[in-house]
Amino acid sequence: MAPVELRHLRYLLAVAEHGSFTRAAEDLHVSQPTLSQQIRRLEKAVGLPLLERTARTVRPTDAGEVYLRHARRAVRELAAAHRAVQDVQDLSLGSLRLGVTPTFTAYLVGPLLGALHAHHPGLRLTVSEAPQDHLEETLLAGDLDVGIGFLGAHAPGIGAEPLFTETLALVTGADAPPSPDPVPVADLAGRDLALLGTEFATRTRIDTYFAGQDVRPRVTVEADSVLALAEIVRGGPLATVLPRAVAQDRPGLTALALDPPLPHRTAALLTRDGGYRSAAVRAFTALLHAHIGQRGLPPA
Repeated sequence: MAPVELRHLRYLLAVAEHGSFTRAAEDLHVSQPTLSQQIRRLEKAVGLPLLERTARTVRPTDAGEVYLRHARRAVRELAAAHRAVQDVQDLSLGSLRLGVTPTFTAYLVGPLLGALHAHHPGLRLTVSEAPQDHLEETLLAGDLDVGIGFLGAHAPGIGAEPLFTETLALVTGADAPPSPDPVPVADLAGRDLALLGTEFATRTRIDTYFAGQDVRPRVTVEADSVLALAEIVRGGPLATVLPRAVAQDRPGLTALALDPPLPHRTAALLTRDGGYRSAAVRAFTALLHAHIGQRGLPPA
């Protein structure tokens, strides 16, 4: 049997993705005859046709579907191996690809990555913000190294380590008098609020809370950014519901508890089960735990 090379797997993945030898060849920067020849060699080595060629498109055979699953895994693992080789213990080289759900951008990610860069300026940092289901898909695909989301039902293959409890609060401008006593939720009936859009999981939890208390505030502003809401509330009469930590160190904002208490969630470090943890991930995790302690965030 002729040996199967990494390029054969990449060629097969490209053809399957594009459904076309022509477009795959353009993407790979090889000639179409070369691509076709290498795919035939792979099929000969496997002993079965992997692609069904028609006049209009190219699609995997049943054997091809099975082979593609293993090929994708092999390419991901090899990419992880290359990253492992590039990592050095002093982190003068390396990269960290972090994914976070949206609320963490407003109070956690900035200081954390600033500290990581100060300690390891040679690291290349990439941060992406996404809903948790997409974040977990990206982790499983090997396109992220680590994520910060919430405990709950996770996709198979995702590991979650509890970090701290994220508590929600009624957030107003600084001219609102701080009160040691919780605000009765009934006081919000008919009050004008600015909230995250309905596509956010945090908004779903807020709406469920108000519905459970039979309270209907007026949502006069919807925003797709926690930081935008903070600025809207800081400069005007509207109130919002955000993680308490957003207002904790931000001048011009006051966080008030509600009665009954707003729901809370447990923040979690998300990784791929059995996935490689690079030196950068280990350094990031250590700084994350230190930062949580320094901020005094409620324990999980």
